[in-house]
Amino acid sequence: MIPLRDANPTRRFPVLTIAIIAVCVVAFGWELGVEANGGQRALGQLFLDYGAVPARISLALEAGNFLSDAMLGILTSMFLHGGWLHLIGNMLYLWIFGNNIEDRFGSLGFVAFYVIGGAVAALAQVAIDPMSEVPLVGASGAISAVLGAYLVFFPHARVLTLVFLGFFYQLLQVPALLVLGFWFILQLIDGVATLGASTAAGGVAFFAHIGGFVAGFVVAIVVRAIRPAPPRGPSYRYGVG
Repeated sequence: MIPLRDANPTRRFPVLTIAIIAVCVVAFGWELGVEANGGQRALGQLFLDYGAVPARISLALEAGNFLSDAMLGILTSMFLHGGWLHLIGNMLYLWIFGNNIEDRFGSLGFVAFYVIGGAVAALAQVAIDPMSEVPLVGASGAISAVLGAYLVFFPHARVLTLVFLGFFYQLLQVPALLVLGFWFILQLIDGVATLGASTAAGGVAFFAHIGGFVAGFVVAIVVRAIRPAPPRGPSYRYGVG
């Protein structure tokens, strides 16, 4: 299932969601320039310099050096992507679901939630493979936190979804509970399947997705309990999706 847009308008313009998307696109343009000038070796060095490298993070945590370059890489890694499909897929999910979470948390709250969710996601992957030298890059962990929160706040929101049935496909309006629940189950299955496998060649950081999703889900439950949703006011129709 591939979500295309949701039927869940917002009360305010999603400034920070759009800003994050813009920064990721600009960062990807920078990556393309680095690769064009220096090839794959230069791009790989960029990922090592600005990605989240589990082995370096583990050493920094052991030394209590929480402001090291290794720890800063957790933040900068959230804006880098490994290719066009990686970028487009992440930005699609952020655009569909991020605007409603920003609307619920407020702009500043959303930024804090997004960054913390991404950090928890990266640390979850570090915990699974603490000595890996393969850099983690991508907004997937932070966006997974957004998905977890969306599932709590808007489980019945309708999501226009492209559903593949063998060689055929169909567009269906599906509850967010089904779309995001199915997505999370896939991450669990794939994550368990990778346990014990070598990460020398890289790949998808499934436990970053799982950790981010769980973090977002838990935070949203707490927020919903202490701060009920405000009444609906005028909506931005472009907020649908």
